[in-house]
Amino acid sequence: MNRCIALVLAISCGWLLAGAARADVTLTGAGATFPKPLYDKWSAEYNRQHPEVRINYQGIGSGGGIKQITEKTVDFGATDGPMSDKQLEKAPGILHIPMTLGAVVPVYNLPQVDAAKPLIFSGEVLAELYLGKITRWNDPKLAKLNPGVPLPDRAVTIVHRSDGSGTTFIWTDFLSKCSDAWKSGPGRATTVNWPAGRGAKGNDGVAADVKQNQGSLGYVELIYAANNNIAYGDVINPAGKAVHASVESVSAAAATITKAPPDLRISLTNAAGDAAYPISSFTWILVYKDQSDAAKAKALAEFLWWCTHDGQALSAPLHYAPLPSEFLPLVEEKIKSISVDGKPAVE
Repeated sequence: MNRCIALVLAISCGWLLAGAARADVTLTGAGATFPKPLYDKWSAEYNRQHPEVRINYQGIGSGGGIKQITEKTVDFGATDGPMSDKQLEKAPGILHIPMTLGAVVPVYNLPQVDAAKPLIFSGEVLAELYLGKITRWNDPKLAKLNPGVPLPDRAVTIVHRSDGSGTTFIWTDFLSKCSDAWKSGPGRATTVNWPAGRGAKGNDGVAADVKQNQGSLGYVELIYAANNNIAYGDVINPAGKAVHASVESVSAAAATITKAPPDLRISLTNAAGDAAYPISSFTWILVYKDQSDAAKAKALAEFLWWCTHDGQALSAPLHYAPLPSEFLPLVEEKIKSISVDGKPAVE
C-alpha cells in the first residue's frame, strides 16, 4: 500500500512539475486587417511548434490597435500607419517593429473590361476620383490612361474604409504625395473626411462591397483582391511606369530604402525605381519596450523573433513581401530591446 501511495505521489509530482515547466502563455493582440491573413497563419504555425504559446489576434483596424495598445488592454497592437508623435506622447515607450510588407491596390467591378488586362491608374487620377472630381468611368483622364479600353459610361461608386485604418493611411499617404489638392484637403491619416463615396469596415468589408456592386472602386490590401477574385489596377510610379502589385514589385519598393530612421517609422509610398509598386508599405507590431510580466515578455519577444525570421517564408504565398535581409538587423535590435525590470526579456 505504501508503495502504491508513493508511486501515485511521484506521478502526481511529475505532472505538476511538467505543468510548471510548460508555463502556458496566451498573448492577445489587435489592430490592422491589412496583415491579418499572415498574422493568423503565423499564430497557427507558431502554436503548432510551440503549443505552450497561444496568440489571439483580432483584426479591428489600425486605429483600434493603436487605441488598445495605448490603453494597455492588449499585449501587442498592429498598424499599417505608424503612430504619430502626438499619439506616442500618450504611450511613451512603444516600439514599432516592422513585420512584413504589402501592397494596397485599387479594386474595381467593371464586367465590361477584360480582367486579364488591368486598368491603369495614376496617383493624380485616383485622387480626383476620391475627391469626387472624376465621377464617370469613361472620363477623358481615365480614357487617356487606358487607350482602346471600352470604359463604360456609368457613374463611379467610391468605396472607402469606415473605420480607423492603416490601409487608409497608406492610400492617403500616396494620394498626398501625388496631389496637392488631396494633401491640402483630406490629407494623410488613418481616418479622413471623405469628399465622396460610402464606407465599409475592414479590408474584407471594402472587398465585399466592390465585388457585389458594379461600377464601384475601392482600395484593399493585395491578398483581399486575390482571395476574392476582384480585378485590381496597375499604378503609375514616379518613373512613369505602370506597375502591377506583386511580391516582386513591393520588394523593389523596399529596395529603395537607403537609410532608415531609428524608430523605423518609414513611408514607402511613391518609391523611386522602374520596378517599384508605388502603394507599398511596411506593417508594424506595436509593443512596449518595458514589460511587467516576465513570462509574457519572453513569449512575445520569442514570437516576434520567429515571425521576422523563420516566419518570413510564409509571407510570399499570401502575397506579402518578406523583410529585406539588410533591414533585418534593425528589427532584431528592436526585439532585443524588449525588457522586464531593465533586463532583456530574452538573452
